[in-house]
Amino acid sequence: MDVTTWYLEQTSPGELRAGRPTSRAVEIVRAEVPSPEFSRFLYTAVGGDWQWTDRLPWTWRQWKQWLDRPGVETWVAWVRGTPAGYVELDPGDGSAGEVEIAYFGLLPYAIGQGLGGHLLTVGAARAWDLAERWPGLTPTRRVWLHTCSLDGPAALANYKARGFRIYDTRINVPGDEDEGGTPGPWPGAGPREG
Repeated sequence: MDVTTWYLEQTSPGELRAGRPTSRAVEIVRAEVPSPEFSRFLYTAVGGDWQWTDRLPWTWRQWKQWLDRPGVETWVAWVRGTPAGYVELDPGDGSAGEVEIAYFGLLPYAIGQGLGGHLLTVGAARAWDLAERWPGLTPTRRVWLHTCSLDGPAALANYKARGFRIYDTRINVPGDEDEGGTPGPWPGAGPREG
């Protein structure tokens, strides 16, 4: 199966368009203590059904080194004390003023409840003001991300609705990447039903 990857960006904080208010009480909080265990949980719980596999082989030490980098932030949406989704921000080396929304998504139970637009709005806003929390980083001049045809069906529309615009599109043909099944929320769990 061909996989299409879209690269999207904003080049001004004024381009961010807020999502509609959620009907559920949701709190979005920065996970300020770098926790490989928690970050791996979020990564597998959100991405397990969408072919997120690149970090599955990471060791605890690799997670810790990633999370300890200046400017890497994880913002978590909580509903009634339960994680509902997250946004991970990555400023690269911090000198270019470019922040990648490296990962974004919702846990399966939270999909379709109107939380995605709100979480993305908060995550993008935190990308724009990242340098205010991290002295030494260049102020943000560009926020970017990518999504692909294997991601959730509402992902691309949500990014566009928040003011991100496509600047590049790439197609990987069969054989370019491993075409194994989705790992589910943990290795070997497989996709869930209903």
